[in-house]
Amino acid sequence: MDLTYEPVDLVTALARARSHERPGPDTPAGPAVRAWPAPPCALPQAGPGQLDLDRLLRLSLAASNGSGRLRPAPSAGARHPVDAELIVGTGCSLPPGRYGYDPLRHRVHRLGREPDGTQPGATVELSVTPRRTVSHYGHRAWPLMLLDIGHVTAALWLAARVLGIAEPVPSLDGRAEHPLAALHFALPQESGRVSQPQPASPPMDVPAPRELLGRRSAPPPLTGTPSRDVLRAVLATAVQASAGELAWCAAVGEPQPELVESAPDGTLRRLAAGEARPTLAVWAAGQAWLAEAGAVLLAYGCPSDAGPPLIRRAHLRAGFAVHLAQMAAIRHGLAARPVGSWQQADLGAALGGPAGRDWIVHGLALGTTHPDEEKTS
Repeated sequence: MDLTYEPVDLVTALARARSHERPGPDTPAGPAVRAWPAPPCALPQAGPGQLDLDRLLRLSLAASNGSGRLRPAPSAGARHPVDAELIVGTGCSLPPGRYGYDPLRHRVHRLGREPDGTQPGATVELSVTPRRTVSHYGHRAWPLMLLDIGHVTAALWLAARVLGIAEPVPSLDGRAEHPLAALHFALPQESGRVSQPQPASPPMDVPAPRELLGRRSAPPPLTGTPSRDVLRAVLATAVQASAGELAWCAAVGEPQPELVESAPDGTLRRLAAGEARPTLAVWAAGQAWLAEAGAVLLAYGCPSDAGPPLIRRAHLRAGFAVHLAQMAAIRHGLAARPVGSWQQADLGAALGGPAGRDWIVHGLALGTTHPDEEKTS
Protein backbone atom coordinates (compact mmCIF):
# COMPACT_ATOMS: atom_id res chain seq x y z
CA MET A 1 0.00 0.00 0.00
CA ASP A 2 1.20 3.50 -0.85
CA LEU A 3 1.39 5.58 2.34
CA THR A 4 3.17 8.52 0.74
CA TYR A 5 1.86 12.02 1.35
CA GLU A 6 0.59 14.05 -1.60
CA PRO A 7 1.10 17.81 -1.08
CA VAL A 8 -1.77 20.22 -1.67
CA ASP A 9 -1.88 23.89 -2.71
CA LEU A 10 -3.42 24.99 0.59
CA VAL A 11 -3.67 28.70 -0.32
CA THR A 12 -5.78 27.92 -3.38
CA ALA A 13 -7.78 25.29 -1.50
CA LEU A 14 -8.75 27.74 1.24
CA ALA A 15 -9.65 30.50 -1.22
CA ARG A 16 -11.99 28.11 -3.05
CA ALA A 17 -13.49 26.85 0.21
CA ARG A 18 -14.31 30.44 1.20
CA SER A 19 -15.94 31.23 -2.15
CA HIS A 20 -19.56 30.89 -3.29
CA GLU A 21 -18.64 27.84 -5.38
CA ARG A 22 -20.80 24.86 -4.42
CA PRO A 23 -19.49 21.30 -4.14
CA GLY A 24 -20.45 18.79 -6.81
CA PRO A 25 -22.28 15.49 -6.27
CA ASP A 26 -21.00 13.06 -3.63
CA THR A 27 -18.34 10.57 -4.64
CA PRO A 28 -17.33 7.28 -2.97
CA ALA A 29 -15.64 7.89 0.38
CA GLY A 30 -13.55 4.74 0.34
CA PRO A 31 -12.67 2.73 3.45
CA ALA A 32 -13.45 4.32 6.82
CA VAL A 33 -10.00 3.33 8.12
CA ARG A 34 -6.63 3.29 6.41
CA ALA A 35 -5.67 -0.22 5.33
CA TRP A 36 -2.57 -0.51 7.47
CA PRO A 37 -0.14 -3.24 6.44
CA ALA A 38 0.66 -6.09 8.85
CA PRO A 39 -1.83 -8.06 10.96
CA PRO A 40 -3.91 -6.33 13.66
CA CYS A 41 -2.81 -6.64 17.27
CA ALA A 42 -4.78 -6.06 20.46
CA LEU A 43 -3.54 -3.41 22.87
CA PRO A 44 -2.30 -5.20 25.99
CA GLN A 45 -3.16 -4.20 29.53
CA ALA A 46 -0.66 -1.76 31.02
CA GLY A 47 1.59 -2.88 33.82
CA PRO A 48 2.62 -0.81 36.84
CA GLY A 49 4.24 2.45 35.80
CA GLN A 50 3.52 1.92 32.11
CA LEU A 51 1.78 4.35 29.79
CA ASP A 52 -1.70 2.88 29.24
CA LEU A 53 -2.17 3.20 25.48
CA ASP A 54 -5.32 1.07 25.56
CA ARG A 55 -7.22 3.54 27.76
CA LEU A 56 -5.65 6.59 26.14
CA LEU A 57 -6.91 5.57 22.70
CA ARG A 58 -10.28 4.30 23.93
CA LEU A 59 -10.99 7.69 25.52
CA SER A 60 -9.89 9.72 22.50
CA LEU A 61 -10.08 7.96 19.15
CA ALA A 62 -11.94 4.62 19.35
CA ALA A 63 -15.32 4.36 17.63
CA SER A 64 -18.19 3.18 19.80
CA ASN A 65 -19.86 1.14 17.05
CA GLY A 66 -18.93 -0.70 13.88
CA SER A 67 -20.10 2.05 11.54
CA GLY A 68 -17.23 4.26 12.66
CA ARG A 69 -19.42 7.36 12.78
CA LEU A 70 -19.64 7.61 16.58
CA ARG A 71 -16.28 8.69 17.93
CA PRO A 72 -15.14 10.91 20.83
CA ALA A 73 -14.06 13.72 18.48
CA PRO A 74 -16.52 15.41 16.08
CA SER A 75 -15.88 15.45 12.35
CA ALA A 76 -17.51 17.37 9.50
CA GLY A 77 -20.22 15.16 8.07
CA ALA A 78 -19.00 12.29 10.28
CA ARG A 79 -16.38 11.58 7.60
CA HIS A 80 -13.52 11.13 10.10
CA PRO A 81 -10.53 11.60 7.77
CA VAL A 82 -7.91 11.67 10.55
CA ASP A 83 -5.41 8.81 10.74
CA ALA A 84 -3.17 8.17 13.75
CA GLU A 85 0.28 6.60 13.90
CA LEU A 86 1.99 5.79 17.19
CA ILE A 87 5.73 6.04 17.75
CA VAL A 88 6.16 3.97 20.88
CA GLY A 89 9.25 4.12 23.07
CA THR A 90 10.09 2.27 26.24
CA GLY A 91 7.77 2.10 29.23
CA CYS A 92 4.51 1.61 27.33
CA SER A 93 1.92 -1.14 27.20
CA LEU A 94 3.06 -1.86 23.62
CA PRO A 95 6.62 -2.89 22.69
CA PRO A 96 8.69 -0.09 21.12
CA GLY A 97 8.00 0.49 17.44
CA ARG A 98 5.83 2.39 14.96
CA TYR A 99 2.16 1.43 14.74
CA GLY A 100 -0.92 2.38 12.74
CA TYR A 101 -4.14 2.62 14.74
CA ASP A 102 -7.54 1.24 13.66
CA PRO A 103 -10.23 3.17 15.62
CA LEU A 104 -13.09 0.94 14.42
CA ARG A 105 -11.62 -2.26 15.84
CA HIS A 106 -9.39 -0.65 18.48
CA ARG A 107 -6.38 -2.51 17.15
CA VAL A 108 -2.86 -1.51 16.12
CA HIS A 109 -0.72 -2.66 13.19
CA ARG A 110 3.03 -2.76 13.65
CA LEU A 111 4.64 -0.80 10.81
CA GLY A 112 8.29 -1.14 11.82
CA ARG A 113 10.93 -0.13 14.32
CA GLU A 114 10.78 3.07 16.27
CA PRO A 115 13.04 5.86 14.89
CA ASP A 116 16.46 6.37 16.44
CA GLY A 117 16.28 8.69 19.42
CA THR A 118 12.66 7.88 20.28
CA GLN A 119 11.89 9.12 23.79
CA PRO A 120 10.30 6.96 26.50
CA GLY A 121 6.53 7.11 26.30
CA ALA A 122 4.60 7.50 23.05
CA THR A 123 3.98 10.10 20.37
CA VAL A 124 0.75 10.15 18.35
CA GLU A 125 1.15 11.63 14.86
CA LEU A 126 -1.96 12.75 13.00
CA SER A 127 -2.52 12.94 9.25
CA VAL A 128 -5.55 12.70 6.94
CA THR A 129 -7.00 10.60 4.16
CA PRO A 130 -8.56 13.43 2.10
CA ARG A 131 -10.87 11.20 0.06
CA ARG A 132 -13.19 10.64 3.03
CA THR A 133 -14.03 14.34 3.40
CA VAL A 134 -13.64 15.30 -0.26
CA SER A 135 -16.29 12.68 -1.13
CA HIS A 136 -18.99 14.93 0.37
CA TYR A 137 -17.51 18.43 0.68
CA GLY A 138 -15.46 18.55 -2.51
CA HIS A 139 -13.31 21.69 -2.73
CA ARG A 140 -14.42 22.76 0.78
CA ALA A 141 -12.70 19.77 2.37
CA TRP A 142 -9.23 20.99 3.35
CA PRO A 143 -10.11 23.54 6.04
CA LEU A 144 -12.59 21.03 7.47
CA MET A 145 -9.93 18.33 7.67
CA LEU A 146 -7.54 20.67 9.48
CA LEU A 147 -10.28 21.53 11.97
CA ASP A 148 -10.92 17.79 12.44
CA ILE A 149 -7.26 17.24 13.32
CA GLY A 150 -7.52 20.03 15.88
CA HIS A 151 -10.53 18.31 17.45
CA VAL A 152 -8.73 14.96 17.57
CA THR A 153 -5.69 16.61 19.15
CA ALA A 154 -7.92 18.04 21.87
CA ALA A 155 -9.55 14.64 22.41
CA LEU A 156 -6.12 13.10 23.00
CA TRP A 157 -5.16 15.99 25.29
CA LEU A 158 -8.31 15.51 27.37
CA ALA A 159 -7.71 11.75 27.61
CA ALA A 160 -4.25 12.47 29.03
CA ARG A 161 -5.83 14.74 31.63
CA VAL A 162 -8.28 12.03 32.66
CA LEU A 163 -5.49 9.46 33.00
CA GLY A 164 -3.34 11.76 35.10
CA ILE A 165 -0.58 11.97 32.49
CA ALA A 166 1.41 15.18 32.45
CA GLU A 167 -0.33 17.49 30.00
CA PRO A 168 1.20 16.89 26.57
CA VAL A 169 2.14 19.99 24.62
CA PRO A 170 0.41 19.65 21.24
CA SER A 171 2.49 20.32 18.14
CA LEU A 172 0.12 22.60 16.20
CA ASP A 173 2.60 25.06 14.73
CA GLY A 174 1.55 24.34 11.14
CA ARG A 175 5.10 24.00 9.83
CA ALA A 176 4.85 20.39 8.71
CA GLU A 177 2.73 19.09 5.85
CA HIS A 178 2.98 15.56 7.22
CA PRO A 179 2.18 14.75 9.96
CA LEU A 180 -0.07 17.74 10.50
CA ALA A 181 -0.08 17.49 14.30
CA ALA A 182 1.50 15.41 17.05
CA LEU A 183 1.40 14.93 20.82
CA HIS A 184 3.99 13.23 22.99
CA PHE A 185 2.81 11.43 26.14
CA ALA A 186 5.34 11.01 28.92
CA LEU A 187 5.54 8.02 31.21
CA PRO A 188 3.61 8.30 34.48
CA GLN A 189 6.78 8.19 36.59
CA GLU A 190 8.35 10.91 34.43
CA SER A 191 5.43 13.20 35.08
CA GLY A 192 5.61 12.56 38.81
CA ARG A 193 2.12 11.10 38.76
CA VAL A 194 0.39 7.74 38.50
CA SER A 195 -2.10 6.77 35.83
CA GLN A 196 -5.14 7.69 37.87
CA PRO A 197 -7.51 10.65 37.48
CA GLN A 198 -5.81 13.68 39.00
CA PRO A 199 -7.50 16.22 41.29
CA ALA A 200 -9.24 18.95 39.34
CA SER A 201 -7.74 22.39 39.75
CA PRO A 202 -9.74 24.52 39.30
CA PRO A 203 -12.82 22.42 40.16
CA MET A 204 -14.45 20.65 37.19
CA ASP A 205 -11.26 21.06 35.19
CA VAL A 206 -10.77 17.32 34.57
CA PRO A 207 -13.72 15.42 33.09
CA ALA A 208 -14.60 11.85 34.02
CA PRO A 209 -13.97 9.01 31.53
CA ARG A 210 -17.72 8.57 30.96
CA GLU A 211 -17.94 12.20 29.87
CA LEU A 212 -15.29 11.73 27.20
CA LEU A 213 -16.90 8.55 25.92
CA GLY A 214 -20.37 10.10 25.88
CA ARG A 215 -19.62 13.49 24.29
CA ARG A 216 -21.57 14.15 21.12
CA SER A 217 -22.42 17.16 19.01
CA ALA A 218 -26.04 18.11 19.67
CA PRO A 219 -28.33 18.06 16.63
CA PRO A 220 -30.07 21.33 15.76
CA PRO A 221 -32.05 23.29 16.72
CA LEU A 222 -30.04 24.71 19.62
CA THR A 223 -32.19 27.38 21.19
CA GLY A 224 -32.07 29.41 24.41
CA THR A 225 -29.45 32.03 25.24
CA PRO A 226 -26.80 30.89 27.74
CA SER A 227 -26.32 32.99 30.85
CA ARG A 228 -23.59 35.62 30.71
CA ASP A 229 -21.53 33.75 33.29
CA VAL A 230 -21.64 30.47 31.35
CA LEU A 231 -20.96 32.18 28.04
CA ARG A 232 -18.03 34.01 29.59
CA ALA A 233 -16.57 30.72 30.88
CA VAL A 234 -16.95 28.92 27.55
CA LEU A 235 -15.51 31.85 25.60
CA ALA A 236 -12.57 32.09 28.03
CA THR A 237 -11.81 28.39 27.48
CA ALA A 238 -11.64 28.93 23.71
CA VAL A 239 -9.48 32.04 24.02
CA GLN A 240 -6.98 30.30 26.28
CA ALA A 241 -6.83 27.14 24.15
CA SER A 242 -6.12 29.02 20.92
CA ALA A 243 -2.88 30.41 22.39
CA GLY A 244 -3.31 33.85 20.82
CA GLU A 245 -3.57 32.47 17.29
CA LEU A 246 -7.13 33.72 16.72
CA ALA A 247 -9.56 36.35 17.93
CA TRP A 248 -12.86 35.26 19.48
CA CYS A 249 -16.34 36.64 19.94
CA ALA A 250 -19.87 35.35 20.39
CA ALA A 251 -23.09 36.31 18.63
CA VAL A 252 -26.02 36.25 21.06
CA GLY A 253 -29.75 36.75 20.61
CA GLU A 254 -32.14 37.50 23.44
CA PRO A 255 -32.51 39.69 25.37
CA GLN A 256 -30.30 42.03 23.31
CA PRO A 257 -28.76 40.83 20.02
CA GLU A 258 -25.07 41.71 19.88
CA LEU A 259 -21.52 40.44 19.41
CA VAL A 260 -19.54 40.14 22.65
CA GLU A 261 -15.92 39.36 23.40
CA SER A 262 -13.77 38.71 26.46
CA ALA A 263 -12.47 41.84 28.18
CA PRO A 264 -9.04 41.91 29.87
CA ASP A 265 -10.70 41.71 33.30
CA GLY A 266 -12.47 38.47 32.36
CA THR A 267 -15.90 39.99 31.80
CA LEU A 268 -17.82 40.23 28.54
CA ARG A 269 -17.87 43.46 26.59
CA ARG A 270 -19.77 44.49 23.48
CA LEU A 271 -17.91 44.19 20.20
CA ALA A 272 -20.85 45.27 18.04
CA ALA A 273 -24.59 45.84 18.47
CA GLY A 274 -27.23 44.19 16.32
CA GLU A 275 -28.42 40.77 15.16
CA ALA A 276 -25.65 38.71 13.51
CA ARG A 277 -27.11 35.20 13.58
CA PRO A 278 -29.11 35.32 10.29
CA THR A 279 -25.97 36.46 8.47
CA LEU A 280 -23.97 33.70 10.14
CA ALA A 281 -26.56 31.18 8.96
CA VAL A 282 -25.98 32.29 5.36
CA TRP A 283 -22.20 32.26 5.74
CA ALA A 284 -22.24 28.78 7.32
CA ALA A 285 -23.19 26.95 4.12
CA GLY A 286 -26.80 28.11 4.51
CA GLN A 287 -27.50 26.33 7.80
CA ALA A 288 -30.72 28.19 8.58
CA TRP A 289 -31.02 26.85 12.13
CA LEU A 290 -28.07 29.03 13.20
CA ALA A 291 -30.33 32.10 12.96
CA GLU A 292 -32.18 30.81 16.04
CA ALA A 293 -29.20 29.46 18.01
CA GLY A 294 -28.87 30.74 21.56
CA ALA A 295 -25.30 31.87 20.90
CA VAL A 296 -22.58 31.22 18.34
CA LEU A 297 -18.90 31.35 19.34
CA LEU A 298 -16.68 32.51 16.48
CA ALA A 299 -12.94 32.10 15.93
CA TYR A 300 -11.64 34.55 13.34
CA GLY A 301 -8.38 35.63 11.74
CA CYS A 302 -6.31 33.82 9.06
CA PRO A 303 -6.12 36.63 6.45
CA SER A 304 -6.45 36.12 2.72
CA ASP A 305 -2.68 36.48 2.22
CA ALA A 306 -1.82 33.79 4.79
CA GLY A 307 0.69 31.20 3.68
CA PRO A 308 0.34 27.45 4.26
CA PRO A 309 1.96 27.37 7.75
CA LEU A 310 -0.40 30.06 9.06
CA ILE A 311 -3.42 28.43 7.41
CA ARG A 312 -2.57 25.11 9.01
CA ARG A 313 -1.81 26.67 12.39
CA ALA A 314 -4.98 28.77 12.52
CA HIS A 315 -7.28 25.88 11.63
CA LEU A 316 -5.54 23.34 13.85
CA ARG A 317 -5.72 25.74 16.81
CA ALA A 318 -9.34 26.59 16.05
CA GLY A 319 -10.35 22.92 16.09
CA PHE A 320 -8.41 22.32 19.29
CA ALA A 321 -9.98 25.33 21.01
CA VAL A 322 -13.54 24.66 19.86
CA HIS A 323 -13.30 21.08 21.10
CA LEU A 324 -12.29 22.23 24.58
CA ALA A 325 -14.96 24.94 24.50
CA GLN A 326 -17.55 22.36 23.47
CA MET A 327 -16.56 20.18 26.42
CA ALA A 328 -16.80 23.18 28.75
CA ALA A 329 -20.25 24.01 27.36
CA ILE A 330 -21.51 20.46 27.83
CA ARG A 331 -20.25 20.45 31.41
CA HIS A 332 -22.25 23.64 32.02
CA GLY A 333 -25.39 21.90 30.80
CA LEU A 334 -25.52 23.44 27.32
CA ALA A 335 -26.20 21.82 23.98
CA ALA A 336 -23.24 22.49 21.66
CA ARG A 337 -22.40 21.83 18.02
CA PRO A 338 -19.24 22.81 16.09
CA VAL A 339 -19.77 24.66 12.80
CA GLY A 340 -16.81 24.38 10.45
CA SER A 341 -17.85 25.30 6.90
CA TRP A 342 -17.88 29.06 6.22
CA GLN A 343 -18.21 30.88 2.90
CA GLN A 344 -17.68 34.63 2.32
CA ALA A 345 -17.49 34.96 6.11
CA ASP A 346 -15.32 38.09 6.28
CA LEU A 347 -16.28 39.15 9.79
CA GLY A 348 -13.70 41.94 9.94
CA ALA A 349 -15.09 43.63 6.85
CA ALA A 350 -18.65 43.22 8.14
CA LEU A 351 -17.61 45.09 11.29
CA GLY A 352 -16.13 47.96 9.30
CA GLY A 353 -12.51 46.82 9.21
CA PRO A 354 -10.29 46.11 6.20
CA ALA A 355 -11.43 43.33 3.89
CA GLY A 356 -9.66 39.99 3.84
CA ARG A 357 -8.05 40.21 7.29
CA ASP A 358 -10.44 38.54 9.73
CA TRP A 359 -12.25 35.56 8.27
CA ILE A 360 -14.35 33.22 10.40
CA VAL A 361 -12.34 30.01 10.78
CA HIS A 362 -14.55 27.95 13.10
CA GLY A 363 -17.67 28.26 15.21
CA LEU A 364 -19.55 26.63 18.07
CA ALA A 365 -23.32 26.92 18.31
CA LEU A 366 -24.76 26.88 21.83
CA GLY A 367 -28.23 26.53 23.30
CA THR A 368 -29.86 25.92 26.66
CA THR A 369 -32.68 23.72 25.33
CA HIS A 370 -31.80 20.31 23.95
CA PRO A 371 -33.82 19.04 20.96
CA ASP A 372 -35.00 15.96 22.88
CA GLU A 373 -36.35 18.19 25.62
CA GLU A 374 -38.28 20.25 23.06
CA LYS A 375 -39.98 17.13 21.69
CA THR A 376 -41.23 16.10 25.12
CA SER A 377 -42.27 19.54 26.36
